[in-house]
Amino acid sequence: MSVGPRIIIWFDEGPLKGVFITETVIWAIVVSVAIIIFALISTRNLKKQPKGAQGVAELIVEYVYNFVRDTMGKDKLSFAPFIGTIFLYLLIANALGLLGIRAVTADVNMTFALGCLIFLIIQYNSIRSKGMLGYLKHFTKPYPFMVPINILEEVTFPISLSFRIFGNILAGVIIVELAFEGLSFLSEEVIHLPVPLLQAILPLPLNAFFDIFEPILQAFVFSMLTMSFIAKAITSHDDH
Repeated sequence: MSVGPRIIIWFDEGPLKGVFITETVIWAIVVSVAIIIFALISTRNLKKQPKGAQGVAELIVEYVYNFVRDTMGKDKLSFAPFIGTIFLYLLIANALGLLGIRAVTADVNMTFALGCLIFLIIQYNSIRSKGMLGYLKHFTKPYPFMVPINILEEVTFPISLSFRIFGNILAGVIIVELAFEGLSFLSEEVIHLPVPLLQAILPLPLNAFFDIFEPILQAFVFSMLTMSFIAKAITSHDDH
């Protein structure tokens, strides 16, 4: 069993010598393209009475806007498209196990990249909301001696955010693979079944949890934490 993602393309010569592309990159692009195609199809011929892809898209948009409004407030609905994109992307990327594909978020490189993206967005919106002076001043709150701790909190945020989702998704991948290998061994070597019947039936509860419930939960938690930290970054202590 391989813990890391498989290498799909490896450049042995030329200016890209030593560079490789893993299955994570391939499927990350596939998920992104799939979302873009769905967005184009669902908005191609908009109608007052939505149905089909447009109806599904409107349900998703309505849920996301209500989600952002209830979590961040009505004045921050401009973040809804971004939060919706992150949530939908993570939901699909986490649930690739349903298709027998390694989840994109089971690669720490991908989750850390997402964490860094969220970190940059938080810092940008904090500076835009408070101004550079206010941004620097907030590190001294509530007391000046808290500056090192506040800086450490900011710096470690993308690490904790990325490792949280990576650890949970990778654990699910490992547990499911171990269960399949163990049940395959029992079917073939212990019970001597002609087909790996145990491998086909018993893992279903594990698949339901790690490939359906867990992806939804982790996408929700990641989105919720992102919204909470963005809202916190653009809200001053006086507003609290």
